[in-house]
Amino acid sequence: MTSLPPPATRKLGLVIDLDTCVGCHACAVACKQWNDGGWAGPLPDVDAHGAEPDGVWFNRVHSYSVERAPGESNRADSCRSGASRDQIAPHDNGIAARAAPTGHGASTPLTVHFPRSCLHCETPACVTVCPTGASYKRADDGIVLVDEAKCIGCQLCAWACPYGAREIGPVRNTMQKCTLCVDRIYDERLPVREREPACVQACPTRARHFGDLGDPDSAVSQLVGERGGYALAPELGYAPVNRYLPPRPRRDGSANAVAATGEGVDSRDDYDVSKLPPILRWLDRAFTR
Repeated sequence: MTSLPPPATRKLGLVIDLDTCVGCHACAVACKQWNDGGWAGPLPDVDAHGAEPDGVWFNRVHSYSVERAPGESNRADSCRSGASRDQIAPHDNGIAARAAPTGHGASTPLTVHFPRSCLHCETPACVTVCPTGASYKRADDGIVLVDEAKCIGCQLCAWACPYGAREIGPVRNTMQKCTLCVDRIYDERLPVREREPACVQACPTRARHFGDLGDPDSAVSQLVGERGGYALAPELGYAPVNRYLPPRPRRDGSANAVAATGEGVDSRDDYDVSKLPPILRWLDRAFTR
């Protein structure tokens, strides 16, 4: 079995804002485009434009309708994945959100788009179960990768991963997963601003952020602290590096995402909408949820 390196000082990872993700799948498509290179590419497809296309997706986006059932406390059962009080944390074995039944007195449903990819855990089970050393964790930046030359396609790592972040490639029968675009983020030929994973570059709402979560002063660490970002299923002990930012409360109180105290509220009511230019007033009405 594969051993883990000493804990890395740098912890490169993603911060995903569930409040601004609109479920457009741009991240998934950009990831596919960057990593696909035909038969010799790291992410080849089978019959991509035919009747039965097949292939691997490093990024997937799931959408859920979440609401609080009548009489249910603000600390909903759906806050099991490490979110603080009253924050919605999608889960189903740590992944999917429970949607309460609609009924009299139920809150307005809240749609949550939930992007899923490898979380680059600090103590990943997928690495320690690998019999050939194909799955490994880099000591310098904490990124978890797969050496396809060593992979025998046994899929033990996929069974060990509780987040469903690994897929077997149908072309070469080797395990594949998110690499954080390691070939891109260290490419000195690219402008510094472009040395980010393809999914981060493509996100139209800037719901995805990339940086060093091991540095408390980094922009991503500051964002996690300000918004109460959380890891998925921390009770499992794998210490995921990636973080999710919970949805902000809606002005109609939908899903009771935040406690009635208003802590963490994005207080758009603090300004006078009538003083805005006409186009901004229209946008305020259009985007008010």
